[in-house]
Amino acid sequence: MAAPAPVLIYGANGFTGRLIVEAAVERGLSPVLAGRDAVRVQQLARSLGLDHRIASLSHPEELADALRGMSVVLNAAGPFASTARPLLQACLQVKASYLDISGELEALEQVAAHDHEARTRGVMLLPGVGFDIVPSDCLCAHVARRAARPSSLRIAVSGLELMSPGSGATLSAELGRATRVRRAGRLQELPPGELTRSFDFGKGPRLCAAVSWGDLACAHFTTGIENVETYFELTPAVAAMLQTSRYGAWFFNLPGMREALARQAKLWTPEPAAVERERRRATIVAEVEEVSGRRVRARLTTPEAYTLTARVAAEILRRVAAADLEPGFQTPARLLGPQFILGFEGVQRMDIELN
Repeated sequence: MAAPAPVLIYGANGFTGRLIVEAAVERGLSPVLAGRDAVRVQQLARSLGLDHRIASLSHPEELADALRGMSVVLNAAGPFASTARPLLQACLQVKASYLDISGELEALEQVAAHDHEARTRGVMLLPGVGFDIVPSDCLCAHVARRAARPSSLRIAVSGLELMSPGSGATLSAELGRATRVRRAGRLQELPPGELTRSFDFGKGPRLCAAVSWGDLACAHFTTGIENVETYFELTPAVAAMLQTSRYGAWFFNLPGMREALARQAKLWTPEPAAVERERRRATIVAEVEEVSGRRVRARLTTPEAYTLTARVAAEILRRVAAADLEPGFQTPARLLGPQFILGFEGVQRMDIELN
């Protein structure tokens, strides 16, 4: 069997980046580690016997030089609203396929907009290769296939209590912003907390609130359904976030305020402990409503989000390095199929009775 093509993981020294690096090594890969923090990247590379490169996202030529010779680049450095564009442009320049673990709506749409250029250059753009977006995308594709003449799609997530420093920074950048939904193919804005709905995650109905989630992009691209809503279970933490966003928008919209809060969140958010990750689970529900009003539902239970992200991202990186790719913009389920997520330990899918 031919050796895997050279791969690089950017943001390797971050919390999720380190988990992905470890999972990639377990799968026989020897990724080049990269990032902006020279000391931490070098320390991690030495501890694992891997090569490393240092490059700043604010220096395009330096970044492109760091990616030269790579077949695939995985971006694990959030917030992706800031990191996706420079890394994507560098990948296109050196003709390397681009992957990331983003669940950020605007970042995903930004990557999708480069479909034609990627096809021209013969590289693949596959964002959302972690818990955001792989399990929900596979579940949506599965449910959509069971529906006749689908009209709308709703996705709800439960079990995201843990948060890494990077996720804290990403969440801070969203404070004060409107909630987005997709209507007739277009993104529309609603006041935070205005749209609620109940979903059954396996223990009876739970109230959920609409949030801006990456499936508003990827599920639309995967299934072709033009009306999409994404929800989180309305835990006290989610309720507080939505209330803060709704009534504190004036504060978060002050110049530089979101950026300052994101920096503070990254500094003060503790990394989730392994023992906490081990005992937690996440659940996703996807519901397609047909033109007739009939609904088709399915539920997916998975390991904790960061744990699943490491396993899924590393496996997709391995496959793409082995030339399992399709030039242009792709979504996980469109490339790998709805059954892909079922190949991971601890993942279970259940079709819910139709009505």
